[in-house]
Amino acid sequence: MRPPFDPTLYLVTDTALAGERGVPDVVRAAVAGGVTAVQVRDKTASRRELYALTLAVRAVLPPGVALFVNDAVDVALLAGADGVHVGQDDLPAAEVRALIGPDRLLGLSAGSDDELAVALALPPGTVDVVGIGPVWATPTKPDAGTGLGPAGTAALAAKAAAGGLRSVAIGGISVERAAEVTGVDGVCVVSAICAAPDPAAAARALRGVR
Repeated sequence: MRPPFDPTLYLVTDTALAGERGVPDVVRAAVAGGVTAVQVRDKTASRRELYALTLAVRAVLPPGVALFVNDAVDVALLAGADGVHVGQDDLPAAEVRALIGPDRLLGLSAGSDDELAVALALPPGTVDVVGIGPVWATPTKPDAGTGLGPAGTAALAAKAAAGGLRSVAIGGISVERAAEVTGVDGVCVVSAICAAPDPAAAARALRGVR
């Protein structure tokens, strides 16, 4: 059985933005403020470093807050994470599902109609959630392309929902902009929490508009 997954406020970690506080402390505070799911992402870390980071984050998460690992299926499995999130250029989602088995969550990025079509064409149950974005261009992922905008994001989310998939929006979402994002099951943030002086307060503010 797959673990419970509440996508309302989904935090994607950034080791550089967390700074001296460290990712686990930022995550602990953010969850106390209302974060409902966490994805460990660090493109510069070695597999060993990512594994250690994932274990450290897992140790501070309460039950019910799902833990994903970005891209690294092996790390997700070894660290006992609840799921893995992959992009369109990473391992194919169907093969990832075969690797992780039926009892873990799988997220897939979808930033266009064509990419969403890939997710919708998969057998039911392959993907649990699609990450739609970027809503707005963002410095934390400069290769993600130009923003879809709130309307474009909502349109893709509607197609995902019609196909039985939950969706989260990501890319440039701040406390001030979060209310503009509609039609999705949740929002993903990076800098809005990781770069905030008070991650718990930032999470509470985001939950206040979501």
